[in-house]
Order: sequence, then C-alpha cells, then structure tokens
Amino acid sequence: MEIKVVKQIMGWNEDCSNEIKKELDEKKVFMINIMGSPGAGKTSVIVELIKELSKDYKVAVIEGDITGQIDAEKISQMGILVVQLNTDGACHIEAMSIKNILNYFNLNDIDVLLIENIGNLVCPAEFNLGEDLKVAILSIPEGDDKVQKYPLMFSVANVLLLNKFDMRDYFEFDEEKVIKYAKGLNPELEVYRFSSRKEYDNKEFFNSIKEKIKNKLTR
Repeated sequence: MEIKVVKQIMGWNEDCSNEIKKELDEKKVFMINIMGSPGAGKTSVIVELIKELSKDYKVAVIEGDITGQIDAEKISQMGILVVQLNTDGACHIEAMSIKNILNYFNLNDIDVLLIENIGNLVCPAEFNLGEDLKVAILSIPEGDDKVQKYPLMFSVANVLLLNKFDMRDYFEFDEEKVIKYAKGLNPELEVYRFSSRKEYDNKEFFNSIKEKIKNKLTR
C-alpha cells in the first residue's frame, strides 16, 4: 500500500508538471529550476543571472525556502518581482505549489522565471516542476564526491554549474573526476565553471542560457 501511495503522488506531480509546461509554452515563458545544497550559492547565481538576463528579458523569481524570506528580500531590492514559497518543513518544491503560485504573476509580462529550490541534493531531483531547464549547482568547497553520493540530481540536470570556482586553489577538488562521473550518468549534461566574484568571466554560461531562452521565445 505504501508503494502505491508514493507512485500516486509522483503521478499527480508529473501530471501537474505537464500542465505547467504547457501553460508556460503558450505564454512564452522560460522557467529555470536551480537546485543545490545549502550554501552552494544558489541565490548568488540567481542574482548574477538577473543582472545579465535583465538586459534583454523581463525576469521574475520564485524563492523557495523551508521558512523565512531573507533571500527573497535580497532579490526584491534589485527591483525584481519575487514571490516567496515556504514549504514549512518539506525538503523540496512540488509542481502543485508552482502551479498555485503562478497566479501571483502576470505571465504575459514575464520572459524568464527563475526558481530557487530548497537546499537539498536529494528530494528536489525527484520532482519535475514544468521547467525548461534544470541547473544543479556544486560548489568547490562542498568537495568532489557529491556526484557519486547523490547521483540522481546530476543525472536529471541539464546543466552542472561548478560554483565558487575562484576557490579551486584552496580545496582539493578533482574537477576532471567530477565531470567524468557526471557525464557518465548524463552524457548530455552541460558543465560550466562559475563565480560571482566581479573579476570572474561567466560569459560561456550566460551565453548558453540566453541562447536557450531565445530559442523558446522566438519559435
């Protein structure tokens, strides 16, 4: 009985995810689901994405947290429309929550919707949200064993972002091993190095994201 309940929940989530995807396709909104562990730098990546994408697109954010709104306040101060989604203990965001929260946005006035998922390398990977792109963040200080320990996250992601790459000289982090193992799980995975420090060039990652957005919004 317990297995049937779990399958039913996953089935509902998938149906809801498909409904969201259809609506966002019709409205020409590109949605990015950003996942990673606590402290990986999800909010910092979102801030840098906002700075870059806002040059050409209208951006909004769904800020997921178990409780509180610290990160949402930071994004709101940038003049970006942000809606806080608190899960009250749940370790992930489900599609139904996204579907309900979309009512807070005028999708006709949005080009890109960024989701900061709950800080966790396990549960968020199990739930599709109707997104166009899944970005998994792995920061250098976390260590190079996370892909092996949490393979599902990196097998379902479209992009692996090696964040805080400016700190690579201070930690024992085998980049080659991480990429080899991740690509073994997911041959189509795109891997980029990233840092929010001003002197670091993230152009390759930004250009890839902008190309994907352009392909959807102009087709």
